[in-house]
Amino acid sequence: MRKKHNLGGQEVWGEDVEFEVEKESFNIYILHDGTKLKLKVVVSGVTRLEAFAPNGDPLYAVQATNVLVPEVPDNLRRKP
Repeated sequence: MRKKHNLGGQEVWGEDVEFEVEKESFNIYILHDGTKLKLKVVVSGVTRLEAFAPNGDPLYAVQATNVLVPEVPDNLRRKP
């Protein structure tokens, strides 16, 4: 389906592209306070725009949600 997107204040047409998930992994970050953050991006939609990067690659608009799973040490927790 074709639809318009805002690209730097300019309206650009784009076409939805079907996709399959090959791999969705968590990135893991260890904070200096002992907390471990697991973060991943879950993509729900991709649109190829009728616009191009300086090297000629097409530009894409991506609809995604961040999933964050914290593992917090007991000493940082507050009693409910």
